[in-house]
Amino acid sequence: MAQRIGIGYDIHRRVEGRPLWLGGVLFESPWGLEGHSDADVLLHAVADALLGAVALGDIGKHFPPDDPKWENASSLELLRMVRALLDGRTAKIVNVDATLIAEAPRLGPMRDQMRLNIAQALHVGARQVSVKATTNETLGALGRGEGIAALAIAAVELP
Repeated sequence: MAQRIGIGYDIHRRVEGRPLWLGGVLFESPWGLEGHSDADVLLHAVADALLGAVALGDIGKHFPPDDPKWENASSLELLRMVRALLDGRTAKIVNVDATLIAEAPRLGPMRDQMRLNIAQALHVGARQVSVKATTNETLGALGRGEGIAALAIAAVELP
C-alpha cells in the first residue's frame, strides 16, 4: 500500500440572513457563509484534501459552482460523493485533520458532532477525524469576522 497525503483549504465570506453550516452542524446565527452550496467551509476543505490525496482534482471540478444542480447542496452529501470517488480508487482513509479559522461562533461545544458527521460521511471511525478551531487574533479580514476559513489534511492508502 502506498500512503498519499492531500491538503485542502477553503474560505467563504460572511453574509447576513443565510444559515451557518460548519462540519454538517447548523449553528444558531443571524449570518452564514456565501456560496453556491450550503457553503460549509470545513467540509469543503476536507473534501479537497481527500480529492488531492488521490489526485482527483478539487470539489470545484466535481461539483461546479455554476451548475444549478449543486445550488444549496448539502456539503455532507458532497462529502459522501467524494468518499464514493475514493472507493472507485480503492483508497482507504487513514485520517483527516482539519482546522477552522473563525472569530465566531464558538465551535468547541459542537466539535464532537462535527467529527462524528465527517466520520459517518466518510465511513471511518470518529477517532480517525480531528477537528480543531482557532481565531485569527483579530488580524486581517478573518480577524474582523468577515468570513471563515478551514484547512484540512488527509492521509489515504492506495493499493
